[in-house]
Parts: sequence; structure tokens; C-alpha cells
Amino acid sequence: MNDEPAFTLSRRGALVGGAAAAAAGAVPIDAGAAPTGPAQPAPPTVPVRFTVNGKARALDLDPRVTLLDALREHLNLTGSKKGCDHGQCGACTVMVEGKRINSCLTLAVMHDGDAITTIEGLGRPGDLHPMQAAFVKHDGFQCGYCTPGQIMSSIAVLQEIKDGVPSYVTADVAGSATLTGEELRERMSGNICRCAAYSNIIAAIADVAGAKDVA
Repeated sequence: MNDEPAFTLSRRGALVGGAAAAAAGAVPIDAGAAPTGPAQPAPPTVPVRFTVNGKARALDLDPRVTLLDALREHLNLTGSKKGCDHGQCGACTVMVEGKRINSCLTLAVMHDGDAITTIEGLGRPGDLHPMQAAFVKHDGFQCGYCTPGQIMSSIAVLQEIKDGVPSYVTADVAGSATLTGEELRERMSGNICRCAAYSNIIAAIADVAGAKDVA
């Protein structure tokens, strides 16, 4: 006759036992025991020189660095924002040689020798650029995150219309573009405002252009 008590295992006991076994098996890896090997070489850099907001700047950059990251991370010009990082929101818009571009979609090394203007290169407190002043006057922003890109694009849009550059909605591509609400909305469609201050942005652009009855 076996006098030993019968062994029973409850569900709770199984869970507790399993957790204890797992904890016992989780042995931390000694940092000093990490595999050793030859140090990885630093990525090669390329000298890049451009003029940013009227100042000559020289950098040594990994050739994979975007223009946006060069401006923000290497020159501390954080006005240009990183939004989607896919060229879809327009928050990173800057001027390169007088033309607006999405700085997240281009490499810094591609602009060696170029003249670049960011939002910091426009006005200053007490001496705003007319477009900046118009955005304030017409409340063309709410959270303000997209505003630098919106302002840079707004300035470019007026120059495009002045130069007669047609857009998708221009009635006569062989003629001159006219400043209408439809033209402005089409040309600004690459700049997204999640606060939806679009009507106020159109009013600000029209104000700078001296246009009336633009809706």
C-alpha cells in the first residue's frame, strides 16, 4: 500500500510554475561577452557647400542625408518641418535657386553650390515678410506646424503666376495665368493643413497679391 499523498496540479499552480521556469531561463546576456570583431568604419562623407539664407555654409555629410535633415540636424534651421517624409504634405518646402521643392525628397549633395532659402531667411519679429504678415492678419494657421511650408509655397505660387507658368486648371496654357481662387487652390494642393485653414490661406495669398474677390 502506497502511503504517499496523491499529487494534484491546479491550473493556477501550472501557470505559476511555468512563469517561474521562464524567469529562471531568462538569463541576462553579459554586455562584456558581446562578440568582438573589427570596428565598423564610419560612412564616407562628402563636402557640400551652399548658400543658405544668404550665408555660405560648408558641411561634410553622409551622401544619403536629405536636404531637410541637413538643414534641421546640421544647420539647426528647424523651421522647415518633417511631416510625412514622403513629399506629400509640403511641410518641408524650401526655395532652391528661387524654385520651391520638397526638401525631404532631395539629397543635400545634389545642391552643392545652390542658393537655398528657408522660412528663417524671410522676415524677423517686427519686420515680417509680407506673406508672413498676411498669414497673421488672416489667421492662416492654427497649430502652425505646416505654416513654414505653406508660406514658402505661397510666395512661390505668386511668382509662378507672375511668370505665366500654367497649372493643371489654367484655361489657356499658351496664355498668361490669372490669379483666381481655383488657381491658388490647385497650386497649393501639395501643402496639407490638417487644421483646415485653407480659406484663410487663400485670403492671405490674395491679400499679398492685391487681388480682391478671390474665393
